[in-house]
Amino acid sequence: MDPVEIMKKTTSLLVPTSTSTVPGATNFPTVLPDKPIYEHATASGTRTLWVVFVIMLISAAAFTAMSWRIPVSKRLYHILTTLITIIAAISYFGMATKHGVNYNHTRKTESHKHVPDTHQEIYREVYWARYVDWSLTTPLLLLDLCFLAGISGAHIFMAVLADLVMILTGLFAAYGGERSGQKWGWYTIACIAFLVIIWHLVVNGRITAQAKGSKVGKFFAAISLYTILIWTAYPIIWGVADGSRILSVNQEIMAYAILDVLAKPVFGFWLLFTHAKLPETGVELGGFWTHGLGSEGRLRVGDDDEGA
Repeated sequence: MDPVEIMKKTTSLLVPTSTSTVPGATNFPTVLPDKPIYEHATASGTRTLWVVFVIMLISAAAFTAMSWRIPVSKRLYHILTTLITIIAAISYFGMATKHGVNYNHTRKTESHKHVPDTHQEIYREVYWARYVDWSLTTPLLLLDLCFLAGISGAHIFMAVLADLVMILTGLFAAYGGERSGQKWGWYTIACIAFLVIIWHLVVNGRITAQAKGSKVGKFFAAISLYTILIWTAYPIIWGVADGSRILSVNQEIMAYAILDVLAKPVFGFWLLFTHAKLPETGVELGGFWTHGLGSEGRLRVGDDDEGA
């Protein structure tokens, strides 16, 4: 058949649908609204969450078993690393069971020449349990590093405070809108807070760790650099996942899963095994930490009278 005839027949079938039933009214093509888009985890993403939950649980059990081999007064690192993995396990359980998840709603508007603007409603899963996890575990990780280096209490306080600001503003950014730019404003504040953390670790931590000896200084330099590199990957993943939404929810879950395993169980095993070989890294706590309210903490009535 002649191509011209085919074109005529095809064109005759394309009849625009009127949006008005009033006689004489101007007819416009009907613009049907797009269905909402739901960006959520599928079976592979959920399976990843369960796998990391098991890894965190096994790591917590291993750290607990390792702590039984040493006196209570020397278990500070063991207790911190155990708490880190327990909190992470609870977080991943919440995310895997969909109890630590909700949707962030955004609207994408597209302009057209001959028809009204169209709006695309997008709902993307936000794992708020992840931010609760980070707000509790990252300060504990910082305490591990700060105690290892021997950083002063004032600098520890500032580093932990900057860490909390980083996590909370990251959570605000995850729920930020697309058009107002508030998402990237919160993201910028979080990155600035992260730079404050790096400054405390690199400058103050390096100086105090070297003062404890060359072995401690080298170990702190290695494990702090490892931590900084891992933590630097988090805002990058956020930028291409929750931020620009280049990564799917499944890809976001897998990326964060890898980082969390490296930042928590791997970090913990490295710290504890090296701590066992380097006596200089030890932190020994007595008093209430070790003995409780025993003879050292008991209030004895009448001591002043006897002294008189």
